[in-house]
Amino acid sequence: MVTERTACLEISEVITAYGHENIQATHKSTLEITKEKWLTKRGDCIVATSADKGLTELSERFRGSLRRENSKLTILIEAGGVKDFINAYGSPLLVFTHLTDMVVRKSSYICDRTLAIRADKAACDLSRQLVEKLKNPYEKVQITLTVNL
Repeated sequence: MVTERTACLEISEVITAYGHENIQATHKSTLEITKEKWLTKRGDCIVATSADKGLTELSERFRGSLRRENSKLTILIEAGGVKDFINAYGSPLLVFTHLTDMVVRKSSYICDRTLAIRADKAACDLSRQLVEKLKNPYEKVQITLTVNL
């Protein structure tokens, strides 16, 4: 789903994913959402699996907006009635070509897996209440990505 508000330009994408029993959410500089169904405990940045979209499936309008200089991204992660927000930034250098992974980084590093940079939170900073919900493989996770221009 893509929504757009014209008063102050906002473009949103909603991703549906699921929790997983191996979610750790302990990584100090990144968080990741993946389309992959499996996860080992080594994937400590992953916060949701079995996502219904990857980077290449985000709308061109959304990707173009996130590529604008100074674009801001708000990420809302909701599971089992618990919510948390992450604020990050886009960049003209984003390529959005990875087929399965979306990575949000505290740093400014960009590769084909990068959704956003300069985030105010990584996996370890998420609400521990939310992380407990994300450890349930039957828990539906809704991730709302909103670009503010």
